[in-house]
Amino acid sequence: MSEAKPKLKKPRGKVRLLEGKCIACGARCQSSCPVDGIQMSDAGEPQIELSKCIGCLKCVKACPGSALEIFYSKEELEILAALAGQQDLAEEEADPEELARREYVSGFRGVWVFVEQTEGEAARVSWELMGKGKELAAKLGVELCAVVMGHKVEHLCHEAFSYGADKAYLMDQAVLEYYRTYPYLDVLCHLIDRYKPEIVLMGATGMGRDLAGAVATRVKTGLTADCTGLDIDAKRNLMQTRPAFGGNIMATIMCDRFRPQMATVRSHVMPMPAQTAGRSGKIVHASFPLSESDVFTKVLKVIRDSKAGQVDIAGAEFIVSGGRGMMAKENFAILQELADELGGVVGASRSAVDAGWMPGDRQVGQTGKTVRPKIYIACGISGAIQHLVGMQDSDLIIAINRDKEAPIFEVASYGIVGDLFEIVPAITATLRELKAAKNPGGQAADRDVEAA
Repeated sequence: MSEAKPKLKKPRGKVRLLEGKCIACGARCQSSCPVDGIQMSDAGEPQIELSKCIGCLKCVKACPGSALEIFYSKEELEILAALAGQQDLAEEEADPEELARREYVSGFRGVWVFVEQTEGEAARVSWELMGKGKELAAKLGVELCAVVMGHKVEHLCHEAFSYGADKAYLMDQAVLEYYRTYPYLDVLCHLIDRYKPEIVLMGATGMGRDLAGAVATRVKTGLTADCTGLDIDAKRNLMQTRPAFGGNIMATIMCDRFRPQMATVRSHVMPMPAQTAGRSGKIVHASFPLSESDVFTKVLKVIRDSKAGQVDIAGAEFIVSGGRGMMAKENFAILQELADELGGVVGASRSAVDAGWMPGDRQVGQTGKTVRPKIYIACGISGAIQHLVGMQDSDLIIAINRDKEAPIFEVASYGIVGDLFEIVPAITATLRELKAAKNPGGQAADRDVEAA
């Protein structure tokens, strides 16, 4: 009988300092060491006692400057190489629960974008998500699919193909003509259960917020709302970035144990992708046994909100915004004059809205509108992160503030330190002079205005 070979144990290695990397952060590595194996030099650098080191990685993880690493002896490297050759090593080390999780997650493939529509017209955010979805699908090596629900909406499938979708799941039924939570919920959950996507993206609109939360609850998965960034990690997890703790930090959230991974994104957060006319894809005509008698909520009448007098700042190309530095409601008049000269609109920070200086529909930021104008002029706005997440993707940002240390200057393309009550009228006057100097054709002056 042959003698059984002893099972190799994975070595843990030892910690060493990378020369020139230490930033003398204040002995975080020393405080994290469970075996008191690190002492600090007079220069604030760690001195590691290798005889005590157990390779637990706690100091490596605690180091903000990535100045520590694990190294292995020659014998340990040989053991690691031998372990790497055992193809079933991962399965041996994984417990049954982990193996079941891996099998469950592997059954989901594909990136879906829910195409929100009203009377056959798609919401802009759906096409913005199609552009981001295409990037995610390319990283995962899967199809990008559109989910189109409604009545007589097949044309939206072809529009989705023009924005990058490879496939469209079409659920075209009269009962879906108007949005109601339960029929849309039943249909979307049916599609998810049958086709098993790994990612579902929806707009953070009134409809999207209502439907996404209901779907996530029913299919027992996670949902991250109002994301400002989406990416894929090495393990095919969706990295969902959004403001957290009142907007004071940006948190990246992942749902690694459940599928699908769901996220909502506001309009104008993601760039609008280019449209390719004539691009085609596959339409999957799905069906679900649902009739009007199955739905308790009835649509009696559709009343359109004209929004008379309101301004849609989310779609504006030029925005002049004011904050606490405007001092009073009447001072916003100088911002309106500048906006009129630019052909733009006036926005505001939350502090200005809370003070009653501007209406709530003009608020830019985490709790207001997300905007992507060509030019964003911030006047008297300090630049709290709650405001920055709503405007930091503008093509050009001009900040005017007396405080040279204001955070707004960190994201600004151009910054002006000074009194906005002198600077803003001066800019307005200059634009008026340029317009007044037009030649009969107006072309030369137009170029001057654009250059200014």
